[in-house]
Amino acid sequence: MLSNSLVELDRAHLIHPVASYRGHEAAGVKVLTSARGATVTDASGHQLIDGFAGLWCVNAGYGHESIVAAAASQMRELPYATGYFSLGSEPAIRLAAELAQRAPGDLNHVYFTLGGSDAVDSTVRFVRYYWHARREPLREHFISVEQGYHGSSTVGAGLTALPAFHAGFGVPLSWQHRIPSHYVYRNPAGADDDAIIAASLAALDAKIEEIGGAQRVAAFYAEPIQGSGGVLVPPKGWMKAMRARCKAHGILFVADEVITGFGRTGPLFACSEDDIIPDLMTVAKGLTSGYVPMGAVFMSDHVYDAIADAAGSSAVGHGYTYSAHPVSAAVALEVLRLYENGLLENGARAGARLIAGLQSLRDHPLVGDVRGRGMLAAVELVTDKQRKTPLPAAAEPAKRIFDRAWKNGLVIRAFPTGVLGYAPPLCCSESEIDAIIERTARTLDDTLADAEVRAALR
Repeated sequence: MLSNSLVELDRAHLIHPVASYRGHEAAGVKVLTSARGATVTDASGHQLIDGFAGLWCVNAGYGHESIVAAAASQMRELPYATGYFSLGSEPAIRLAAELAQRAPGDLNHVYFTLGGSDAVDSTVRFVRYYWHARREPLREHFISVEQGYHGSSTVGAGLTALPAFHAGFGVPLSWQHRIPSHYVYRNPAGADDDAIIAASLAALDAKIEEIGGAQRVAAFYAEPIQGSGGVLVPPKGWMKAMRARCKAHGILFVADEVITGFGRTGPLFACSEDDIIPDLMTVAKGLTSGYVPMGAVFMSDHVYDAIADAAGSSAVGHGYTYSAHPVSAAVALEVLRLYENGLLENGARAGARLIAGLQSLRDHPLVGDVRGRGMLAAVELVTDKQRKTPLPAAAEPAKRIFDRAWKNGLVIRAFPTGVLGYAPPLCCSESEIDAIIERTARTLDDTLADAEVRAALR
């Protein structure tokens, strides 16, 4: 009765993110009631391995009592402190210092947000301020990469280059531009790494020229791995080459590590693995392992100094009520401790096992591609491996595959393009990784039996 009443209350009142409102009303909500480690339980008692860590974010796993204790202790002592008026709190100050110490290069300054979308929005404001401070106000154009995701706020949705986030919203804005993705599996340049990198560099140069030259371009945004675009892993050296080309043009390079940060690809930050130092870097999700909302912008010394010097004794007019929230900061400090006390190492082992396990499914009739890095991976399904034909829209891949995996005791991200996304908690055991692979295989077999998929195979 309680479960049914929750379903009806949800239908009547709760607006869900990135959902078909009418479709959700018809299907009804799946209510989660508890979680521990890498396992979540729904209202019917059905247990599932969360192969997607909530929304790429519960990197540490569920149910860490030390995280709960850190939040409770901070709530009792100082539940809120504003960062305005030169006020602050110890957890936020310590967290900023700890993060700066671990960040690549000279990313020594940290501005805290509530999540990834407002972190991206903050970078846009900081970048604009920077160029005005440098007396180059004509640098007002921003470039991102197709299939990229940079949030769903008013500004970020335009930098995001996925059609679903544009339709009906009047974005991208006139100053937001994009170049083709590196998408190795479907790249027109073929599968050669050097050719793909060369094509991306040429596309960036062409876009800069189209805009009116480098003196008109403010910043370039890129994810180390494109998450919501289908877990698209660039060729090795792609990020480094793009960063170097931006530097040559005097264009700020913004690395969006909202998904890839905090052990998701192996190290604390994917930029370290890519051997780059961006001008700005955004993080969120794994920062608090999703236990409480928080994001951050890392700012390099030269960007910070330009803004600070230009402002002088005047305030830089950008801020949020909940920026540097002491409870979120206390949680993040404890999560960071857990990462560095075994979770990063376990995640690296589990990630290697995950990728190897998914690779073992390559012979399945529907598997066209397997890709990933660390605990971030994808399987792309096709009906013709030679032609790389996607699953038909009539097969409703996003809905049906998700539901099949759910029935099989697995939470994954099922993209409309027939891509299965994986981002399990770093705490996963060998047996849990093996269960993810086994349940994926069952889900693939169930999908192979789908009438619309069978028809497309003929």
